[in-house]
Amino acid sequence: MSDLLERLRGRGWRMTAQRRVVAEVLEGDHVHLTADEVHARAVLRLPEISRATVYNTLGELVSLGEVLEVATDKRAKRYDPNAHRPHHHLVCARCGAIKDVHPGGNPLADLPDSERFGFTVSDVEVTYRGICPNCAAA
Repeated sequence: MSDLLERLRGRGWRMTAQRRVVAEVLEGDHVHLTADEVHARAVLRLPEISRATVYNTLGELVSLGEVLEVATDKRAKRYDPNAHRPHHHLVCARCGAIKDVHPGGNPLADLPDSERFGFTVSDVEVTYRGICPNCAAA
């Protein structure tokens, strides 16, 4: 059973066939699919699943904090199931490929008090941008 499915079952989330398929599609490392990509893959497993069901399920998963909604540029939002593993993102500026990265250090601690302007900072999102090997070779 996938990590996401285990977390959802642990929460007592009602596991319909449609919800299970969406969770299964999101399983894996470096998964950052758009809603349309989730739908296209879900249809292969459950042909009757609707686009609205996929969008609603993704919205529920984000609201539960089980999936992250990632917007790295002006492209479509992407959905990241690694909500419980702190990480940053490495994004290709050409094709939009996204990889999870886990650099050392603590970016929250790297922000000096003088740059916090009185904010109580609770979270940090870091996006590294560059060109992936596939785009560089093209």
